[in-house]
Amino acid sequence: MNYSSYLNRDYKPHAAGDTKRPPRLHRKHLHLLAIFSVTAGLVALFSPSHDAEATRQITQQASPASGQVAREEILDLPLPLPQQLGKSRSEPRQPQDLPWKSVTVRSGDSLSLIFSRLELSPQQLHAVVEADEGGKLLTALRPGQKLHFQIEENTLQAIKYIISPERSLYVTRKGESFNSNVIEHPVEIRLTHASGGIDSSLYQSGSEAGLSDNIIMELANIFGWDVDFALDIRKGDQFALLFEEHYLDGDKLRDGKILAAEFTNRGNTYRAVLFTNAEGQSQYYSPEGKSMRKAFLRSPVDFHRISSKFTRERYHPVLGKKRPHRGVDYAAATGTPIKAAGDGKVIFRGVKGGYGRTVVLQHGGSITTLYAHLSNFRRGVGNGSRVKQGQVIGYVGQSGLATGPHLHYEFRINGAHRNPLTVKLPDAEPLPAKYREEFAQQSGQLLAQLDLFKRVQLAEAGEQ
Repeated sequence: MNYSSYLNRDYKPHAAGDTKRPPRLHRKHLHLLAIFSVTAGLVALFSPSHDAEATRQITQQASPASGQVAREEILDLPLPLPQQLGKSRSEPRQPQDLPWKSVTVRSGDSLSLIFSRLELSPQQLHAVVEADEGGKLLTALRPGQKLHFQIEENTLQAIKYIISPERSLYVTRKGESFNSNVIEHPVEIRLTHASGGIDSSLYQSGSEAGLSDNIIMELANIFGWDVDFALDIRKGDQFALLFEEHYLDGDKLRDGKILAAEFTNRGNTYRAVLFTNAEGQSQYYSPEGKSMRKAFLRSPVDFHRISSKFTRERYHPVLGKKRPHRGVDYAAATGTPIKAAGDGKVIFRGVKGGYGRTVVLQHGGSITTLYAHLSNFRRGVGNGSRVKQGQVIGYVGQSGLATGPHLHYEFRINGAHRNPLTVKLPDAEPLPAKYREEFAQQSGQLLAQLDLFKRVQLAEAGEQ
């Protein structure tokens, strides 16, 4: 085909003054032009040169004035693809957009039973349990705990498990598997203090001073080897302590440790400071480095009155006659925990005549302690068991020859009965010499803070 003849015919210049309209393009020409335009547009649209980043092209163009070649920079920008017509299918919602379904762990529950109730497949259960080390934490659930699930169309998306106020476990889907992440919530430790005088009991006065039950019990445990809180407390006794409180997001979680404490009983003042050694073992010592702990507790139950003391002769309420009372009776409610007076071994656990349910402990080679009239024994503490000082071994009752719930406690040395209230108790090991310098520095600072708080509180009381 001779394209030049078409061009000469269709685009032939007209003479000046010629008013005739230029001839229109032939229909065939229009078809060819349209095909050419569409092809060029598609090539330009899908050309690989249209990348995400603009490219720079250099073209050469003759300058009309100078006839020289000039360089011109042309910025080549990508042409966006046209929008797809019609409404596209929406993507699945992300886990954070799904509601949480809460499940409370029941007695006898397992993760498998919970997944079954939620109609989640065993394959998903297996994938969760195998989700790193965090998935294993979900296999040790306890009744009352809560799990939170995000589920979409019977497909698990995420699990949230509050292990404790300080730790949370998140398990999230990643394709056909799961990732686990344990989040630690930082706890703020604040130092606080309290002090007060005793009118009737340590428990009542401690409560009035704003102390929790746990702190009151810990205070009694610290000085329990020197002071019998069931017998020795007198009106006018004083106490003061420096202790920690744990906060999370501004809210109090719990009480922490007692760092330093002081107790004045019958004019005698006892002071104690907590010290933690390099092995992480914590114990209370006097300012001189002597252990506050003795080899034996003075009382195996907490804060209960003595109903009958050690005596050579007393009237037995059941037998109706006088006979020696070779121990101490502590009146307490049925079920009150009974603690081992010292480290030892259980050499008898069972029913022993008028003693009823009884536990006997052997301490070293010469000392034994007896605990009688129990309502029940502590599970797991049987004949031959090793026990630690303060460990619960049974519960107060009135089995055997007893008219009411109480603990009968005996202390024997080489088989001979001794008065538990007055026998001299051996001391525990003192602070090792290698820690003396470190302890002196720490205890000096803590006791100085305790003294400062006491002076401030006395001054405030004087102003009132």
